[in-house]
Order: sequence, then C-alpha cells, then structure tokens
Amino acid sequence: MKLRKVTAASAAVLALALSATACGGDSKDDSSGSGSSGGGKIKIGIKYDQPGLGLKEPDGSFSGFDVDVATYVAKQLGYEPNQIEFVETKSADRENALARGDVKLIAATYSINDERKKKVDFAGPYLLAHQDLLVKKDSKISEATDLNGEKLCSVTGSTSAQNVKDDFAPKAQLKQNSGYSECIAALQSGAVDAVTTDDSILAGFAAQDKYKGQFKLAGLKLSNENYGIGVKKGDTATLNKVNAALEKMVSDGSWQKAVDDNFGPAGYKNEPAPKVGVIVK
Repeated sequence: MKLRKVTAASAAVLALALSATACGGDSKDDSSGSGSSGGGKIKIGIKYDQPGLGLKEPDGSFSGFDVDVATYVAKQLGYEPNQIEFVETKSADRENALARGDVKLIAATYSINDERKKKVDFAGPYLLAHQDLLVKKDSKISEATDLNGEKLCSVTGSTSAQNVKDDFAPKAQLKQNSGYSECIAALQSGAVDAVTTDDSILAGFAAQDKYKGQFKLAGLKLSNENYGIGVKKGDTATLNKVNAALEKMVSDGSWQKAVDDNFGPAGYKNEPAPKVGVIVK
C-alpha cells in the first residue's frame, strides 16, 4: 500500500509540473513579444531582394532603408537588434501574413491605399516615393514622352511600364523580366533604354557598388507612393507605438541618415520626411 501511495503522489506532482509547463509556454519566440525586458522576439516582414530597401546579404545579415526603419521602430518598442526576426514577405502575401500572425509588422515598400486599408492598419507614412525612370548616365531621356520608340523595362505583373505606355509614350517598346535585377542588367548592357518603378527601388539598385556612377534617375514624379508599416487590423496599441517611433526617428535625425546611407550613391533626391497620418494623393 505504501508503494502505491508514493507512486500516486509522484504522479500527481508530475502532472502538475507538466500542466504548468504547458500553460507557461515559451516566451523566447513571441512575435507579439515583451521586448528586451521579457526576452521575447518580434517578427517583421521585409523584402529580401531589393537593394537599398530590404536585402538579405550573402552572410545572412539584412540591409536597406526599410530594414533601418524597422530596426529603429523595434528598438522603440523595446527590442534589441538580436531580438528581431526578419521574415521574407512577398507583395501578394503581405495582408495574409499579418492576419495569420506570421509577423507583427511589415516594412516592405508597402504603399498605403484604400483597398489595402480595408484589411490592414498602416502606421506612417515613413517615405513618399514616386514612379520614375532609371537611365544611363549619358542618356538623353529626361521626360516620359522621350520613351516613344525606346525600350522600357519593368517586371512581369507590374503596372508601371504599362502606365507609362498608356499615359505618356504609346510607342514605347515594353520589355518584361522576372525581377528588377534583370532589368538593371539589361539597362547596363544596352538591351533596354530605361527601367521604371518606384524611385526608391531604382535608387537602391543603382547604389550597388557594381553600378555606381553608371545610371541616373530622371527625376520624374509619375505617381505618389506613400510607404507605410503594416499592422494587423484593429491592433491600435501597436499602431500608436509605431507612429510615435516614426515621429521620433524623424526628429532625432535618424530618418535622414538612413536615407543618405541607403540611397545617396544614386543621387536620390528624396522628399522631406512625410508627416504621420498625411497621405499625399
């Protein structure tokens, strides 16, 4: 009988221990996180393939303006750089990634528009970009209308090149590639005469060491792209904290430094830091 009593007692203790472990969970990989004080992590969606904005380097590190903004914001939320997990977030999956809880924030050239605002809350904007053209340094192309009869490159599925053809240069010859890297290489070789997308994206590619000094932005403002940080719909507490962080980043000079560091080599003439909550149409 004594043996049975001891065994039952031990089983009860073991059951309690297992129950406590299950309830307590593991706080070391919590995308909602508790910041540096709680040892948690925060998952932030970025692009992996956009130099100057969001790029995964060969050594596994990350660089770019979006990365710098996300790192600063995370710091204000209580997370050190080693507590950030950057997650590749494709354009088509950004809304779903937030809804599923795969990431807490998304900073990935995420233009704010009315359709997206139905599914996502946006902090910011933190950058006002414009559709532009990237051309060779000695190119005579200075206006979108100059593209009539010229070869214009953009990525498959993008509306940028078609917008130029529809609105400015109906005789432009559209060339599509799977990525902007291919378009930039085609521009370098002379296979195309211009590449079009957001000026911030073009500046990031042009700032790469292998292209420095070869290209220039035409400086056109063919559209307004207000980049915001995506937050799960209804998460007002996080939204307010991120907006406060963006305002501080501008006021303490960190925002301009990030612009200069990531876009400067391409001669990118950035717009002044946008005011939080003000969308330029």
